[in-house]
Amino acid sequence: MTTLICDCNRTMPLAPDELSRALGEPLAPHSLLCRSQAGDFQQAIRGSDQVVVACTQETRLFGELGRRTEGAIAPVRFVNIRETGGWSRDASQAMPKLAALLAAAHLPEPDPVATVTYRSAGRLLIIGPLDRAEQAAALLDDVLEVTLFADGHGHAGGTQARQYPVLAGKLDRLQGRLGAFELSWSQHNPIDLDLCTRCNACVAACPEGAIGLDYQVDLTRCTGHRSCTASCTVAGAIDFQRPPRQLTETFDLVLDLGTTPQYHRHEPPQGYFTWPDNAPGTLLKLREMVGEFEKPKFFDYKQSLCAHSRNETVGCRACVDVCSAEAISSDKHHQRIVVDPHLCVGCGACTTACPSGALSYTYPRNPHQGLKLRTLLGTYAQAGGRHAVLLLHSQQAGQQLVEALGRAAQLRQAQGVPANVIPVSLWHTAGVGADLWLSAVAFGATQVAVLLTGEEAPQYQAALKAQMDIAQRILNGLGYAGQHLHLLQATDVGALDGALQEVASRRPTAPAEPARFAVAPEKRTTLSLALDHLVALAPEPLPEAIDLPGGVPGSGSPFGAITVSADACTLCMSCVSACPANALKDNSQLPQLRFIEKNCVQCGLCEQTCPEDAIQLVPRLLLSERRKEAVVLHEAQPFHCVRCNKAFGTQKGVETMLQRLGGHAMFQGAALERLKMCGDCRVIDMYSSPNEIRITDL
Repeated sequence: MTTLICDCNRTMPLAPDELSRALGEPLAPHSLLCRSQAGDFQQAIRGSDQVVVACTQETRLFGELGRRTEGAIAPVRFVNIRETGGWSRDASQAMPKLAALLAAAHLPEPDPVATVTYRSAGRLLIIGPLDRAEQAAALLDDVLEVTLFADGHGHAGGTQARQYPVLAGKLDRLQGRLGAFELSWSQHNPIDLDLCTRCNACVAACPEGAIGLDYQVDLTRCTGHRSCTASCTVAGAIDFQRPPRQLTETFDLVLDLGTTPQYHRHEPPQGYFTWPDNAPGTLLKLREMVGEFEKPKFFDYKQSLCAHSRNETVGCRACVDVCSAEAISSDKHHQRIVVDPHLCVGCGACTTACPSGALSYTYPRNPHQGLKLRTLLGTYAQAGGRHAVLLLHSQQAGQQLVEALGRAAQLRQAQGVPANVIPVSLWHTAGVGADLWLSAVAFGATQVAVLLTGEEAPQYQAALKAQMDIAQRILNGLGYAGQHLHLLQATDVGALDGALQEVASRRPTAPAEPARFAVAPEKRTTLSLALDHLVALAPEPLPEAIDLPGGVPGSGSPFGAITVSADACTLCMSCVSACPANALKDNSQLPQLRFIEKNCVQCGLCEQTCPEDAIQLVPRLLLSERRKEAVVLHEAQPFHCVRCNKAFGTQKGVETMLQRLGGHAMFQGAALERLKMCGDCRVIDMYSSPNEIRITDL
């Protein structure tokens, strides 16, 4: 591998020898790699080894140089070490962090993920006042096939010449996504816009002024003179006796100019645009939305792990509730959730909230993300760094804010990113949860901070806070003192600067030795690996269990036990059949209900299913080895068949059945006695009884 560092005009206090030792390769920082020293870059990319360029300022120029260099076949990666550490008040102490960032840049690319395809033929629907809709259409109709849905005439009304198809009526529903929007509306106005020639005769004839330049009758103002009908005898566009019609039509794109958007969710579907303040960027994006488009499929779903529903009973619905794009829906009939990949925007909040790991994030997958965190923290520690803080931020607003902080520090307007704070860019901050936070602490981070910039949906912030409270309570319960996990709210450089300085100065207790495990694809496995390391190195003595916050099943703790009321439980085993995590088990030899606490995801399906209301959830983390063992929660004496003495059911279960059915007309005399028999004896007794009516007797 080859690393090229460019320190333009020598604005960073770099220590090349220290960086070379940490990376295991010779380094010679350049000062004008993109200009007079461009030959060194061209020479490096003629090989086959990966080249890492520590400069993001001139990425485009380096790309152009690569295309013009004969024999340039080396893959090139770019990493920012300037705004993230080289430009800060304590930049001279930031060599371990810079080495970590450079080492992480040398990691292989994540495994490729499946893609989701959209196809758009450019059929655009514009919703809004007719005058403004026509204004927008005039800027787009050379590229897109425009249809208008008039919501009133606006200030000026429609133009005299009708240039676009116009729909009107009551908009009932708009659903879909890029390439597949469906509009449903009710047409009940007396004026048929397909027949109307905009001659304005009806507008002039109406004594109430109930017809505007959107050529629709305002029925609240119309008093029934019907002068408009008389003025429109040639075209025949006005008919007050026309019955209402329900209509639908499909479009590829939607531009919504209405005062109230058709989508109220935080993340509207791809292909849906609003036009705030006539911003030109919106229309430029629309003009490019013709053709075939792809995006990553951000998630994997394993129905076998899903704790959403069993037997039409809903347990966990954390992913459904947290999704800001409304891409996830319940399908309790098939014991699953359904994720529409075309609506998914890749935030990953569903995977963070999912207690079982049925939903997992793919962009990138957890093993790659874990390898990156372990490389960052391992290189940082090897280079002499201490008290590492991981700053998780988004690739959009978060990265812009971090880079703005670096520039402000270079201009002596801020402190900058502290030397022990390592920025980590994510597609979305909601896509990393407790499994990776705790893994990071196990790998050597003393703190993990998640930067929120206001671009996140409110439910994402709530979910992150809830998961962070659980993870922090686990760390403190294990004896690691201090605050290890933070949500940082910042929308400007000053707020971020102050928050990072405060976090960087803290010294919470952390494990004495870093973990070496590889993050697993399965969430629960990763949590177990991280917890095993944290427990093994925790200060003594350890408590038996750590109490965790509960709440609505699926939105609270992912760990816990259950309690079973011995007085109420009849050992019907409904809970065993409902448990999706194999935490509850029966015993084929004895009437016993057994429980493996490690497997429990606190989904609440057992509690919801139990016909006797005998089960309660107990959110906690049991620290002893007993959490991995099957323990007996309840057992009872078996009931013996009164005919053959074979054990079946339980004493309490049969007694309860007899009590409930004893007053029923169908279970009197011999029929009630048969309830005390095993299945085989019941059949024998029915066919051997002389009092039973047989089909041959009829």
